[in-house]
Amino acid sequence: MRVAVCQLNSRTDQAANVKVARELLARAAEAGADLAVLPEYTDYLGPGDQAPPPEPVDGPYATGFAQAAREHRMWVVAGSFHEAGPEGRTYNTALVFDRTGTLAATYRKIHLYDVEIPGRVSFHESRSVAPGDTPVVVDVEGVRVGLSICYDLRFPELYRRLVDDGAQLLLVPAAFMLHTGRDHWEVLLRARAIENQCYVAAAAQIGDHDPGRTCYGRSMVIDPWGLVVAQAPDQIGVTVADLDLERLAQIRAELPSLANRRLAAR
Repeated sequence: MRVAVCQLNSRTDQAANVKVARELLARAAEAGADLAVLPEYTDYLGPGDQAPPPEPVDGPYATGFAQAAREHRMWVVAGSFHEAGPEGRTYNTALVFDRTGTLAATYRKIHLYDVEIPGRVSFHESRSVAPGDTPVVVDVEGVRVGLSICYDLRFPELYRRLVDDGAQLLLVPAAFMLHTGRDHWEVLLRARAIENQCYVAAAAQIGDHDPGRTCYGRSMVIDPWGLVVAQAPDQIGVTVADLDLERLAQIRAELPSLANRRLAAR
C-alpha cells in the first residue's frame, strides 16, 4: 500500500482551503497513492466567531471529498472538519471514503484539548466541541486502519484498543502547535509506532493561523520499528511512502511484545 500524507495551511477561507486540499489529493493520485490523508480541520482554522456553519456528514464538505476519491480512484481520509453536533457544539470529525467515493468510516475525536495554565494559556476545546466515544478501525483493501485525530496522540490506551481491533496502520490527522510539536510530535508518533508495532501516517497543518497560532507541520510516515521512512519539508505539499506489510509481520513475529502482554492486577 502506498500512503500519501498531505500537509496544508488551512486559514479562514473555507473554499480556498478545500481547493488546495483537492489539488494535493490530485498530486497524491499522480504519485500512485492508494490512500491519501489530509490534516485536522482541513475545512477551517481561524477565530471561532468567524467559522462557517458546521455541516452534517453528507454536507458539501463530505460530498466534495467523496467526489475526489471517486475521481482519483483512491481512498481518501478527509482530514477532519467541523461536523454539526449536539447542543450548539460541533464534532471534530474524520471521514474515510473508498475508491468509489462511498463513505467507509466516520471517526469523531475522542480526546479534547482542555488546558489552563495561569498567566500563560487558557484553552478549552470542550466548550465548542463535543467528544466522540467510539474507537474506529476500517478495512482498507485488506489493511486494518485505525483512526485518531491530533490530541488523541497523547493517549496510548486508544491506540492499544485500535491494535486490539486489528490495526496495522494508525492515522493521525493533526494541527499540532509549534511549541509542543518541536519536542513532542515526532517522539509521540514514533512511540505509538513502536509500542503498537504499526505503521503510523500523520498529516499535519503547517504555518501561521489566526488568531496568533502556528502549527508545526512535519507530516511523516513511520514504520513499525519506529523509523521515520518519509517526512514532509516545512511547506505545503504531499509526502508519499510505501508500506511493507511483510516487514510489519516480521517485526511482530521476531519481537512479540503484543503477544507477550500481561495485565497487571489492580
